[in-house]
Amino acid sequence: MGKVTILDHPVIKHKISILRDKNTGSNEFRSIIKEITILLAYEASKDFTLEEYDIETPICKTTGYRLSGKKLGIIPILRAGLGMVDGLIEVFPAARVGHIGMYRDEKTMKPIEYYLKIPKDSNKRDMLVIDPMLATGGSACDAIQRLKEKGCTSLKLLNIIAAPEGIKKVQEEHPDVDIYIAQLDEKLNDDCYIVPGLGDAGDRLFGTK
Repeated sequence: MGKVTILDHPVIKHKISILRDKNTGSNEFRSIIKEITILLAYEASKDFTLEEYDIETPICKTTGYRLSGKKLGIIPILRAGLGMVDGLIEVFPAARVGHIGMYRDEKTMKPIEYYLKIPKDSNKRDMLVIDPMLATGGSACDAIQRLKEKGCTSLKLLNIIAAPEGIKKVQEEHPDVDIYIAQLDEKLNDDCYIVPGLGDAGDRLFGTK
């Protein structure tokens, strides 16, 4: 079973409280999403492989370290996942970015795919699937499945806020995928929105509501 890592930290709680506030504007909302994503990136990369090499400081020669494992791929689930891309690129500037587009059918609440474009060598990369909200888990599971069909074998899921129902679904359908979230919320409501949540992340990121 994949592990679930929750960033239980005072700074995270402070920033998520600002995200929740309905009076927080899109500019500040985007900025905080990026900040939290950077913290998620550090947590999700704790098990990355390092190699040693020689460097010389202004004082003396010493041993340096650099990442030596597989290259990275970043896959935002459109459209809200775009809000997390800049934070990851800031930490991993050499990462390649693909996109997978999905929307939720208003009647069935099922995700429908409308776009998929990923790096050609994705099957040789550590892939980070990103979406601010993990609600029912439908979009995340479908995105992960599509990446597996493309040959991807090393996958992690990064979310800002998650509901227990979404985590459960991902663990059941993709037990090999580790999940990293900044905040675990209470539940889903009858409309499949996270409670207390922060509303529609896409609308709040891009000011479309």
